[in-house]
Amino acid sequence: MTFQAGEVLPEQVFQVTRADLVRYAGASGDFNPIHWSERTALSVGLPGVIAHGMFTMALAGQAVAKWAGTGDTVVDFGVRFIRPVPVPDTDEGTSLSFTGVVKSADDDFALVEITAMCGTERVLAQARAKVKQRISH
Repeated sequence: MTFQAGEVLPEQVFQVTRADLVRYAGASGDFNPIHWSERTALSVGLPGVIAHGMFTMALAGQAVAKWAGTGDTVVDFGVRFIRPVPVPDTDEGTSLSFTGVVKSADDDFALVEITAMCGTERVLAQARAKVKQRISH
């Protein structure tokens, strides 16, 4: 895909469940109990069990890869975590939605600014990806 400056990218929505957190903990080795124990999460002042920050970031990266058509065009990617993502103990869990705006684009690269929302709360700041333009011939 070739991006154009000012382009608004379609919303990408991901459901996150407690089972996803367990799988992510196993894959990442991050078994911090705030990601699986309600009691521990509440005892440290969290609203309940929360998603791993890096899992949230990975979902933002997945949204960028979908917009770009492939992940191998993403050459730089970063976020700042500003709010936890609570994941209730339900079959539905919680929804994370990602939208994007192309801030700049030239023949080589596009800069995408990402907005990440959990409900009405913004959960990431300074979320940006630099994507190599794929020029079709």
